[in-house]
Amino acid sequence: MSGLALSATALTLRYDDQLVLDTPPLAAAPGSLTVLSGASGSGKSSLLYLLSGLARPTSGSLAWGETELSALSEAGRDRWRRRHAGFIFQDFHLIDEMTPLDNVLLPAWFGAWNAAPRRKRAETLLAELAVPLERRQAGLLSRGEQQRVAIARALLADPAIIFADEPTASLDQLAGAHVIAVLSRLAAEGRTVIAASHDPDLRAAATAELVLDHGRVNA
Repeated sequence: MSGLALSATALTLRYDDQLVLDTPPLAAAPGSLTVLSGASGSGKSSLLYLLSGLARPTSGSLAWGETELSALSEAGRDRWRRRHAGFIFQDFHLIDEMTPLDNVLLPAWFGAWNAAPRRKRAETLLAELAVPLERRQAGLLSRGEQQRVAIARALLADPAIIFADEPTASLDQLAGAHVIAVLSRLAAEGRTVIAASHDPDLRAAATAELVLDHGRVNA
């Protein structure tokens, strides 16, 4: 898997005329694990949402490879993300009553993909991430297992870029170490991995760290 290179210049984000983010030039290369760190409210998640196209910058340029993401419409960014990116949400966003396998296959249904060939990949991902397939409801899994289901779902389309929002925040040390190992492996495979986190163990595993303070970035 080959990732995509990030190139961003002078990104700003404003809500109701309040400056939320103001960044210097940013870059991330394929094969890297970049951690966005900082205190709560420093802008980590806001920057992650900008870089993933879930939010649009107020000003500045944001490109992944040859695609100027900041110039696309919301629908265009959605299409780009379905093709190139996987997002691991802090709160997992699983449907508790569904099986782990069906949760992983959700993007195939909502993305109008052919789910049949994705099923084998979903089963393989869950096996690699040590999620018990016999469980009938995702809500019966441990927190660590639920996080790994969320990771498998993000990897279903074999994306070049992985975004993770506080991926170890609600996990115990052992489960958190497993997730950190998975993210490191994804980067080593050539993907571009960007995570927002205050976890010192994840920060130690990063190849690059961007520290945010009140919406400003110190590399």
